[in-house]
Amino acid sequence: MPEKTNTVSLVMRIPAGRVPMDVMKEVCRIVEQYNLEMYLTTQQNLRINNVPEHALETIKARITPYGIAFKAKGLFPLPRVCVGAPHCKMAKIDTARLNENIMNVFADRTNIKEKFKMAIAGCTFGCSGTKYTDIAIEATGAGFNVYAGGKGGVSPRVGTRIQKAITETEVIKVIETLVDFHQKKTSKKQRMYKLLDDPSFPYQKV
Repeated sequence: MPEKTNTVSLVMRIPAGRVPMDVMKEVCRIVEQYNLEMYLTTQQNLRINNVPEHALETIKARITPYGIAFKAKGLFPLPRVCVGAPHCKMAKIDTARLNENIMNVFADRTNIKEKFKMAIAGCTFGCSGTKYTDIAIEATGAGFNVYAGGKGGVSPRVGTRIQKAITETEVIKVIETLVDFHQKKTSKKQRMYKLLDDPSFPYQKV
C-alpha cells in the first residue's frame, strides 16, 4: 500500500473579507497544482484544506509576498465585518474603513490570549453576528454602540451593550480597555462573557 501523506490546513487572514485579486489568482494556481480544496470560513478567512505537510512551507512562501498573514496563536483577531456602505443601503458607515483603522492600531499587538472574537456591523441589524461576538461594534445614526460578552456555539449568549452612540475615537479606546482587561484576567484561554460579572469589569450595561 502507498504511504499515506499527512495533510494540514492553511488559513489566510483576510481583512474585512476582501480577497485581493492577485491573492485569489495565486491561491487558485496553488489549489489547482496540488489538487487542494479552498474554503471560505465563517470568520471571513480563506482556508486551503488537504495541504501536504511537505509542501506547506513552499505554499506559504508563494503567498507571503502578497502581504497575506496566516492564522496563528497570539495574533490580534481580525473582526468579522458586514459588507457596509456603499454596498448596503442600511449601512451607516464604510465598515472596511473602520476595520482598517482598528487594525492599524492593534495589528502589531502580540501574545494576545485566547479566545475572544470581534465583529463590526454597519447598522443595528448586525449581519456580521455582532450580538453573538465577544467584542462588537454596530454603527447607528448617532454614533457607535459597543457590545461585550456575546458568543455562539452550543450555548449562545447575546452580548451586553456597554457603550451607546460614541465616536470612532472612543470605540478604539473601548476596544483597548477591553483587550487589556481580558489580557490581565485571562491565564490562558477565556471568552469575554466570563468576565462581565467581575467586580472590576470596566463598563456597565447601558
